[in-house]
Order: sequence, then C-alpha cells, then structure tokens
Amino acid sequence: MRDERLPLLRRHAALRCAVGRYCPLGFNATWAYLTATAGPAPDLRRDPAALLRALDMLEESRAVHLTEVAEFAARRHLEKAAGRRSPHPSDTAALRGPRWPSTSPPSRLGLIAAVANGHAAFRQFPYPDETLSSDTRVRQLADLHAWLDASASAYLEALGRPASAAVAELTATIDAIDDLTAPGYAPLNGCLLPWLRFANLLAYAVAASAAK
Repeated sequence: MRDERLPLLRRHAALRCAVGRYCPLGFNATWAYLTATAGPAPDLRRDPAALLRALDMLEESRAVHLTEVAEFAARRHLEKAAGRRSPHPSDTAALRGPRWPSTSPPSRLGLIAAVANGHAAFRQFPYPDETLSSDTRVRQLADLHAWLDASASAYLEALGRPASAAVAELTATIDAIDDLTAPGYAPLNGCLLPWLRFANLLAYAVAASAAK
C-alpha cells in the first residue's frame, strides 16, 4: 500500500485487503469511515495522499486495539490466578461489537458515513417472512424495524448530534431484537442478526456523539 511505485488501483486494492483483516466497525462501515475521514476526495483511487491518511488511521486504530487486547489478557491472567475463572460480560464489552479504538474520540464525520452506509444496507436487508413468526411477533418485528429506521434517519438528519434520549431508546431496541433471536441456527436469525449488527453500530455512533 505504501509503495508509491505501484499503480493507485493496486494500492487501493491493498488498502481494502487491510480493511478486510481489521474492520472494527464491520468491513463496509469501516471503509465508509476511512473514506469520509481521509478525504476530501470521495474516491480514494484518485487521491494517493488520502490513501496514505486512511492507512495511517487504520494502523493507529489497530495498534490501540492490540494494546487493549494485551492489557485484557494480562488482567485476566491475574484474575484467574485469584480464582475468578470467567470474566463478567461487562469486562469484555469494550472488546465486542462495533467500535473505533483510538487515542482520540472517533471522527463524527466518519461515524456519520458509517451509519449512512449501514442504514442504506439495512433498508435492503431481507424482511422476515410472516411464516417464520406468530402474528404478535410480526407486529413486534414491524415496530422494531420502523423504530430502527427512524432512529438512523434522525441521527443522520441531525448530522451526528442525536437527542439525549437516543442512547437509552436504542439500548431498548437492541435488547428487544436480541430477545427475538434464538441460540444456534434459527431461520429468523438470518434476518434479525443483520438488524442487530446495524443497531449496535448506530448505538455506538450515538453514544460517541453524546460523549463529546
């Protein structure tokens, strides 16, 4: 990627391969984040300087992530020696789900781009077939889908400055979707898990905006 002797298209492909190996927001959302933040050109294939900025951001984030993982491993080693065999879910929360590890707050512009990308995909996700759910669940799924769609639209319309109640409302939505998923393989999971991934991305973006 850093070899300036290579054609831009090849370096662009190398960056996409790097994102495939490390994509803390998911591949498409991470790519959208980098593209928006490294700009100003919307197409990184036309801007070698932006390509390098994107790679720098990706490497900086991965370095922070690896440090966090190492610190967690060292802490768990001590806890196991003290008799605490299993970590509490809150101990691993920071290492799970979409998040942009960094020494500085995540880019609001980058998160807006990531959510916009995820929202467009969410609107194209397959909707659960009515034969997979009871009438009650069908109504509940429709409400959750509409609420998640509206929440993403509100975040984007506010340019990443959501209402203060958005975090709690999204948490409730995520819990409701999670309650409808089943362990292991279940036909309904094929629709709900993509919803859940997008809901978690949106919740992270909203929380990051609220924290500033």
